[in-house]
Amino acid sequence: MYTAKKERYGEMTYNYCGKSGLKLPAISLGLWHNFGGVNVMENIKDMLFCAFDNGITHFDLADNYGPPGGSAESNLGVVMSKELRPYRDELIISSKAGYGNWSGPYGGGGGSRKYLLAGVDQSLKRTGLDYFDIFYSHRYDPETPIEETMLALDQMVRSGKALYVGISNYKKAETEQAHKILKELKTPFIIHQPCYSMLDRWIEEDGLKDFAANEAGLGIIAFSPLAQGMLSGRYLNGIPSDSRAAIPSGFLQSADITAEKLEVVRKLNDVAQNRGQTLAQMALAWVLRDGKVTSVLIGASRREQILENLGALKNTAFTKEVLDAIDAICGVTSN
Repeated sequence: MYTAKKERYGEMTYNYCGKSGLKLPAISLGLWHNFGGVNVMENIKDMLFCAFDNGITHFDLADNYGPPGGSAESNLGVVMSKELRPYRDELIISSKAGYGNWSGPYGGGGGSRKYLLAGVDQSLKRTGLDYFDIFYSHRYDPETPIEETMLALDQMVRSGKALYVGISNYKKAETEQAHKILKELKTPFIIHQPCYSMLDRWIEEDGLKDFAANEAGLGIIAFSPLAQGMLSGRYLNGIPSDSRAAIPSGFLQSADITAEKLEVVRKLNDVAQNRGQTLAQMALAWVLRDGKVTSVLIGASRREQILENLGALKNTAFTKEVLDAIDAICGVTSN
């Protein structure tokens, strides 16, 4: 039977999520890959226990995570029902609905009240939880009035199925609308989950990052901070046979790893080495560099990756010269 380490909170940094009273660990664990039905349960448990033993209190899910869809929630539910149940009040567990997870016209995703409220119920059943700490609208749905989507999120809180709500993959203009509606409803809307990395800076270009952090008082939790593994350091010498790019169903494909991108990654690795960090550690530290991002979501296929990523917190400070060098390598014009 698992017993958590007594000193598990000694090294982790915890940040307030926007203007809410909720703190999140600076590094959170995402269960997007490697926690589904095709994966080995013993390794899943090993990664979850390693994360919690090192102060990672936040596990992030979605109703379609697996594969197959829903199996990551089910697997976490198995672990929660046994080893992690005594620690439920020490954990932040989030999930999402938006990309579809069952047959027919009502399970194909989007933002309808029908789909979202059924989605949260199904996710609670799979995980065996009484409530989620955070539940997200996983994507903006242009075919559903945003008021309907936000009212569904509000209903989740009022019915006790979620403590807080968030949105993911919404652009700035859509986030502004969501914020206005949920503020009027007095719904505890506290967080936005966008894709953000040194190689993908759309939230800066769109204005979302500054709006969320400075105007709306929202926390930001970044997914894919390692650019689907491109910044993990695994591709410095080509494509390993067991890497994400080698998996036919993965989001990162070998065709995406061009000679030009590899050159960028190698130059960034040189900068990281000069900082005394691995490339992955520097990539995570860069996302956290200015205090506007509450937490970064890491993925992992084994415990060693989690432990390496935690090392990012030992050095999250950057000089202007280093930031300018990173921008130049990534082809970004420095301000």
